[in-house]
Amino acid sequence: MRKTPASTLRRYLLLLRPFTLLAPLIVSISVMAASYIYASAHSLPILSLLGAMVPASLSLALLNGASNALNQASDYKEDCLSKPYRPLPKKLITLREAYTVSLLLYILSIGCAFLVHSLFAGFIFIIALFTITYSLPPRMKRYLAVNQLWVALPRGLFGILASWSVFADPFQSLPLAIGGIASVFLFGGTATKDVLDASADRSVGTSTLCNVLGVRKTAVLSAVIMVASFAAVIPLIALGILPQAFLILAGLMLCGVLIAVLLVRDSRNRSCENTNAWLAMYLTYFLFMVGFACITIVSSFAIPAG
Repeated sequence: MRKTPASTLRRYLLLLRPFTLLAPLIVSISVMAASYIYASAHSLPILSLLGAMVPASLSLALLNGASNALNQASDYKEDCLSKPYRPLPKKLITLREAYTVSLLLYILSIGCAFLVHSLFAGFIFIIALFTITYSLPPRMKRYLAVNQLWVALPRGLFGILASWSVFADPFQSLPLAIGGIASVFLFGGTATKDVLDASADRSVGTSTLCNVLGVRKTAVLSAVIMVASFAAVIPLIALGILPQAFLILAGLMLCGVLIAVLLVRDSRNRSCENTNAWLAMYLTYFLFMVGFACITIVSSFAIPAG
């Protein structure tokens, strides 16, 4: 079959898994908008606003794509067993191409980050380091619990702090608290992506909760962690770290239970090449972060000046 530029682009897009890029991009833009309002940067000219948000959003999207490409390249053997429909097992793309695309995207992501400012670039570099060491030696993906931490921290804490840093101080209590909650939730929820890969992971020496504890015990443990993450909203409000308006987010504890139930059922969702539990986890995280951004924006406008 003759390769055309359009077919090549289509194959590369499959490698980047665009479905997984959209939600994080929306979350990042939402957090940036919240930090812009929260920091009272309303006087910033529109060109300056776009000049920061566009490269920041592009940097995060490219970084996510780079991580997806690298992960598929490094997981080639596992994917041949559990996900033979992906572009590498189907021989649509070579390993060399996948690694090259990943490297180029990492370079472009960091380059775009420096167009924002050095602090944002620092966070992007940290996130990149996590994603690279997750897939390549020392390949943290192989180690039980550490693999979940290596997903939770860059996607939760550092991803949120990076987006918040575009317009505001990322070391304020608000973004740190939300980043902490997000990381705990993702630490518990990450197990949902490992169900379908349990046997393949075991065959290459990768230890996950699913292939060590079994699905039912993993579901219980994950539910406890996810519910606890959103329950933390209540004491954080009591301590004055989060505003009372954030209490509604504690209601997402119910989603943690639902995700665990779906995890036990172990049902594949063909539209997103993963389980329904993973999709529910993904949507819950999306709701939490967009909810946080919306509440922050509305609360900021509600505060009387002076």
